[in-house]
Amino acid sequence: IPVFILAGLLVHCVFLVSIFDIYFSSPLVHGMTPQQTPLPPPAKRLVLFVADGLRADSLYELDSDGTPRAPFLRGILENNGSWGISHTRVPTESRPGHVALIAGFYEDVSAVAKGWKENPVEFDSVFNESKYTWSWGSPDILPMFAKGATGDHVYTFCYAAESEDFGAEDAAKLDIWVFDHVKSFFNSSISNQTLFSALNEDKVVLFLHLLGIDTNGHAHRPNSREYQENIKQVDEGVKEIASLIDNFYGNDGKTAFILTSDHGMTDWGSHGAGHPTETLTPLIVWGAGVNYPQKVTSQFFEDNFLKEWKLENLKRLDVNQADIAPLMASLIGVPFPLNSVGTLPLEYLNTSALFKAESMFTNAVQILEQFKVKMSQKKETTLSFLFTPFKPLSASEQINFLKKIRLYIQQQKYDEAVSLCKTLINLALEGLSYYHTYDRLFLGLSIAMGFVGWTTYVILVIIKAHTNLTKTVPTNKKKSTVLFYGFAAAGMIIAFFLLIQTCPWTYYIYCLLPVPVWYAVVKEIPVLEDLARNVLSLHIGQSIGFLLVCTLGVEILVFSFFYRSALTVGLLVFAGWPVITQLWIQAKTKAMIWTLLCVLLAIFPLMPVVGREPNIPLVIAAGLLTLLISFFSFASLCKSKNKYRDNEDLKVYFYQMFSVALSTYVVSSTHNSLKIKQGLPVMNQVISWMTLVSSPVLLLLSPTFLFERLFSILLSLMSTYLLLSTGYEALFPLALFGLMFVWIKMEQEALHYYGLSLKPQLAVFNFTCAMDITQFRQLHLDDVRRSFFFVFFIVTAFFGTGNIASINSFDPASVYCFLTVFSPFMMGGLLLLKVAIPFILVSCAFEAVQVTTQLSSKSLFLIVLVISDIMALHFFFLVKDHGSWLDIGTSISHYVLVMSLTIFMMVMNGLAQLLTTQRLGLLRRTKHHS
Repeated sequence: IPVFILAGLLVHCVFLVSIFDIYFSSPLVHGMTPQQTPLPPPAKRLVLFVADGLRADSLYELDSDGTPRAPFLRGILENNGSWGISHTRVPTESRPGHVALIAGFYEDVSAVAKGWKENPVEFDSVFNESKYTWSWGSPDILPMFAKGATGDHVYTFCYAAESEDFGAEDAAKLDIWVFDHVKSFFNSSISNQTLFSALNEDKVVLFLHLLGIDTNGHAHRPNSREYQENIKQVDEGVKEIASLIDNFYGNDGKTAFILTSDHGMTDWGSHGAGHPTETLTPLIVWGAGVNYPQKVTSQFFEDNFLKEWKLENLKRLDVNQADIAPLMASLIGVPFPLNSVGTLPLEYLNTSALFKAESMFTNAVQILEQFKVKMSQKKETTLSFLFTPFKPLSASEQINFLKKIRLYIQQQKYDEAVSLCKTLINLALEGLSYYHTYDRLFLGLSIAMGFVGWTTYVILVIIKAHTNLTKTVPTNKKKSTVLFYGFAAAGMIIAFFLLIQTCPWTYYIYCLLPVPVWYAVVKEIPVLEDLARNVLSLHIGQSIGFLLVCTLGVEILVFSFFYRSALTVGLLVFAGWPVITQLWIQAKTKAMIWTLLCVLLAIFPLMPVVGREPNIPLVIAAGLLTLLISFFSFASLCKSKNKYRDNEDLKVYFYQMFSVALSTYVVSSTHNSLKIKQGLPVMNQVISWMTLVSSPVLLLLSPTFLFERLFSILLSLMSTYLLLSTGYEALFPLALFGLMFVWIKMEQEALHYYGLSLKPQLAVFNFTCAMDITQFRQLHLDDVRRSFFFVFFIVTAFFGTGNIASINSFDPASVYCFLTVFSPFMMGGLLLLKVAIPFILVSCAFEAVQVTTQLSSKSLFLIVLVISDIMALHFFFLVKDHGSWLDIGTSISHYVLVMSLTIFMMVMNGLAQLLTTQRLGLLRRTKHHS
């Protein structure tokens, strides 16, 4: 077994990692030469305000009484500058948003995995190209642009990380800190000659990162008074800083100002996915070189915002977020950032037509440079007869384009020049994408071959080792030697082929993996022949029916990843299971309870995703309900006569019940305290962390009798789960556990019904004594249903209370009992624990089903493996890297979920065995039972 499990883990890890290589490797290339517009720029300096987490509608819409929410900025866009919406991409997080704004490219998904605050890849930025940049704000954002800069010309001033507290009285103080420090900076420069002359240089950038709005949005939601007050304060601050800077430079008219945001925020205070509230951010530009407001009579946009915002008559200029970097570069005349993929939005510029055409030409050449580097890299690593270049931009085409544009500019046909530049930019971006995804089909096929081979092999192992469908066939020595050499030769040829092309080492793994897997399958051909004979002798209708039911089951599971309501349909079918199979005749009460609980659990997937609206009374109700159930169980335990039980054991339950009561109190008092803005009480924080640590210990002290241990697992997990709950999801583990409990009893009835074994007495059934190998039976068709139930319950545990697959359904409020200061990894860890708790419940119940139905855990587990691998293959082909960003994010997370589910189930299987069979010996005095 260990060899098989190790091989399985290895294969699945390769499958999991492969999509990041195939779909999401870093698109950046290095080695381009900087491109700069040869004409003098309109501005000497640029001030960039980034209001973190500010939604476009929150800034532009009018208050209920018709007054603007940000009077100064409203005045600017009506009288002095240009405005529009900047469209961001997923993941809508601070880091990728700032990289797009300041470096001009969209960070690939792989960057998120490499950490939040450091640079996973080296990149160039407007700050790096400037003469000096001074920046003020958050320690999460500023350092990454200073670290990537060459030399020592990017200066940062940050507050302490502890200031980013979601439970603080008012996060607007973060923005006030920035405005105050900028004021004192300019005041100090009057007496500091070096600083004064540096500030008067050309190509200077001042960057103010304002985090208050984002923090207030997380803590209080964007429709709250706090969020909207914070916008007013930022407006006031921007007004003061703008007039301070104009006065400092004697109103020389050489300063350009830009105000925008890195991402928006959903109504329930989260961001990360692709909802319009997260991807639409404001952009207001004014000052040197910027167009004045353009009056229009009508303009067409698909949304109805212009009417709502009363801005129908001012021209709205929308851009992509990465277009802001080239805009900043051309305003102050620095080279465009090397990796930028933005297109200069000319409508924002108030300059000569020649300047616009030259800037656009620079933009086109800068993107074409990246294309050339990418192409030469691909050419070097591909055999010449296999290399298919990107036709629309062959070397001759490139020269044609550049010559034509130059000619147009000399003939002063600026509009033609600009439109040709735009065509060239689009082609170069297409070409970049073409070379970036050059090997995709070839790698995808390799992985798919590996997948199919592995699944076939697992099915063969099940049939050979765990059923009596096949006879043992003697192996033919000669044949197997020939096979071995054949596959070895194939492997050598593939490796040689990759070696000539100097491919990355990961390619060897993906392409060579199918070889040993298929060798293992082909070796078992006699088993396949034997199986085919057996199947053909069966009733053909039955076989096809069985296959159809299996396919339908797997498709419902796949469907449930996209639509949670599919789980409801599945659970309602389960509710009818005892009726369909006539089980209800022999166990009427159990069947009734089973049906009721299935229907009850079916309600959860129909509820809105968790975290939108906190509902603490429901959490308290769940805590009280848990206590009520545990009192009844406690009473029945005391009454029942089990000669093996020790009274010391009952103390453990008492401690666990106390822990649940304590958690209920902590949740209610913490959320009250945050409501009145007194932060997280230290006592509550200590109790929360202690509960987290002590609950697994208490669990392992409880007796290992079947129901007692399962009941103890519920109490332990509930005490932690309550602390992480904010709404109706607190009731979910209770409903799930109830169903699991009845499931164990129903499986007993099913065994009895099929006459597979005698019913063991569940009341005195002990997990520790259940591992006797001799009692295991062979697999029966009904066991496939058993395994399917398990996979279905696991998926229900996952999606029952929300779609975990999208980042924006994470609500930071879930972890407020443990911490309120922003710490992505700590918060992420606690949220993962919250996701895992229903999982553990299902795994432990499945462990109980295995031992009480006398099956080796390996055989059932293998069927589960086959089911989840077939699902994973579906999602492998459903992964997208184009289309709306929400689709892309969801498609990756679906695949990663199913793959990790398989790896996770292997881990959970081990964990469930540990939780059900192990026992710590602290409380027990030694007693010998004869």
